[in-house]
Amino acid sequence: MKKMMRIILGLFVLGFTLSASAKDSIKIGALVAATGPASFLGDPELKTLELYVEKINAAGGVLGKKLELVAYDTGANPKKATTFVKRLINQDEVVAIMGGSASGETMAILPFIKKAKIPLVSMAGSIKIVQPVKKYVFKTPATDRMACQKIFAYLKSKGQTNIALISGNGGFGKSMRGQCKDVAGDYGIKIVADETYGPKDTDMTSQLTKIKSMSNVQAVVNPGFGQGPAIVTKNFKQLGMTQALVQSHGVASKKFIELTGAAGEGVIVASPPVVVASLLEDSNPIKKIAMDYIKEYEGKYNAPVSTFGGYAYDALNLIVDAMKKANSAEPKAIRDAIESTTGYVGLNGMFNMSKKDHLGLDIDSGIKMLEIKNGDWILAK
Repeated sequence: MKKMMRIILGLFVLGFTLSASAKDSIKIGALVAATGPASFLGDPELKTLELYVEKINAAGGVLGKKLELVAYDTGANPKKATTFVKRLINQDEVVAIMGGSASGETMAILPFIKKAKIPLVSMAGSIKIVQPVKKYVFKTPATDRMACQKIFAYLKSKGQTNIALISGNGGFGKSMRGQCKDVAGDYGIKIVADETYGPKDTDMTSQLTKIKSMSNVQAVVNPGFGQGPAIVTKNFKQLGMTQALVQSHGVASKKFIELTGAAGEGVIVASPPVVVASLLEDSNPIKKIAMDYIKEYEGKYNAPVSTFGGYAYDALNLIVDAMKKANSAEPKAIRDAIESTTGYVGLNGMFNMSKKDHLGLDIDSGIKMLEIKNGDWILAK
């Protein structure tokens, strides 16, 4: 009996110690595609989160406690994302979640977020993540609809109003294709060809040949991310096509330039401002934040920054700022504070959230039109 009492007491003490230890930190979760076909998204996101959680903790943490990052690699697989989000909620007991990296996996976890009532700040592009508004769901990247609007305004200014779409048929590509078709008329854009490709396709020559045969196509717009847009770019050049080729913010990183090589020269890309921070005007409040981020990230990892790491930077800081503003690490308090965010200057632009807008990103500050020139980015003219 005494032995049994000692075991029970030991378990009680251990449980108390673990509980006390847990209370010394604030757990935040992350779902990132750190490996696999979308690793160009998730790898810089995870590195950014690790870098800045460490930096925040070195400066004293949040509300007098250390942040504890609990991150899982989804490989951009929706099934893995749903498994891991349940683990974050039920076992890890995080107070907020960042992710997923891709639209498909983000959409897959939304029912679990709704049920658990834990704030999610997604790092994926689809407008469907935040429209219609979902009480506990926010995001940091410009939406695919915003990218379409920015691209079409640019093409219209160039007198290129007859365009062809060639879109990936995954979550992001499919969503952006729909948004581009929906807003085209607002900019006097006529979609004269509409082709698609699958995530495992390794050659888009057939689709591009159809587009090339049409004499009235002035520009080709490619909604997509991952390997697909790089293949489209190479096939486009191999076919000797001379129209403007415009890529979405789904490829806005130096990795895309590396993948496309000489074929990428002259390609236009819609992108958040962080990748061209040094080219921003000194009066732009984003410039200092972006330059500091570039210095810290590249100094630690010896690798160029990407748009995608910027999404993670903003997701983390929106959550941290919300906890400080609410003076609480309770999920509902964090959610309420994120929704009331105004005047937040991030790497992706200026954010002003509201009950009706869980992105709150200004399109002009959030998207720049870039061109690949001599293996680097320049502001498109």
